[in-house]
Amino acid sequence: MANETTSSTLGELFENLTQEAIFTFQETSVMRPLVTLYPIVGSGKTVEVPVYPAITASAVNEATDLTNTAVNPTSETITASEVGVMTTLTDLARDSASRNVGADIGKLFGEAIAKKVDTDLATLLDSFTATLDSAGGVELTADKLFQAQATLRLLNVPAPYYGVFSPKAVFNLKKTLTSAGYTTSAYALSDIGNEALTNGYVGRVAGIDIFENANISINANDDSGGAVFHPIALGLALKEDFKVETQRDASLRGTEIVASICYGTGVIKNNYGVRVISDSAF
Repeated sequence: MANETTSSTLGELFENLTQEAIFTFQETSVMRPLVTLYPIVGSGKTVEVPVYPAITASAVNEATDLTNTAVNPTSETITASEVGVMTTLTDLARDSASRNVGADIGKLFGEAIAKKVDTDLATLLDSFTATLDSAGGVELTADKLFQAQATLRLLNVPAPYYGVFSPKAVFNLKKTLTSAGYTTSAYALSDIGNEALTNGYVGRVAGIDIFENANISINANDDSGGAVFHPIALGLALKEDFKVETQRDASLRGTEIVASICYGTGVIKNNYGVRVISDSAF
């Protein structure tokens, strides 16, 4: 029969669901590639991340013993917990839909889990002690990014540097990068300004790779807290990566679809990041 549902068609449906969910999760997550990943192996759901102190070298005279230097690292503990979402797809809904229901659900689940991971990591940006414009009300500019870069360099923080901000904060940065093209001539624009005008993408400023993250909150004063940081500043402990499972419920004539992940987040090296509070109003 042409319209019967077989194990082959069901297998294809849920294979599409899994592939779409994983792809969407990986593509939607902004913060995950920018932080340091710590897999949790074996038993337990915590990871102890060693944080080594800065060591100072000094001059020494010829034929003189060196003085022993103690290396006493501290540690940061990250505890993982589960995050999940579930829905039940009935046979009637599956067979009546004109679209690939499996792919649609996979996309929704991938977006939901990615948003949760991203939001948890973005919240940590407010934890950095070093802060620029703590009072708020100041737009994000290239000058501000150079200040953040200088702050990290003074602390001997190595590259790479990542900057993550609300799209509204980055709008103000784009505005200043492209305004010269309107007040003088188009040739006055920098390469970065041209890129922003053409594609709406900033790229790199002051050696900082700029990323926009809609999961950064904006307060009642239209200020948002972004940051410039080195990847080791923040940690993502992963006990179990994103996965999608299905379970048949014959009496309900449907299939349970479950997406889950087990992870934890934490600040590893506070001085490897600079919090930047920016005006986020158009």
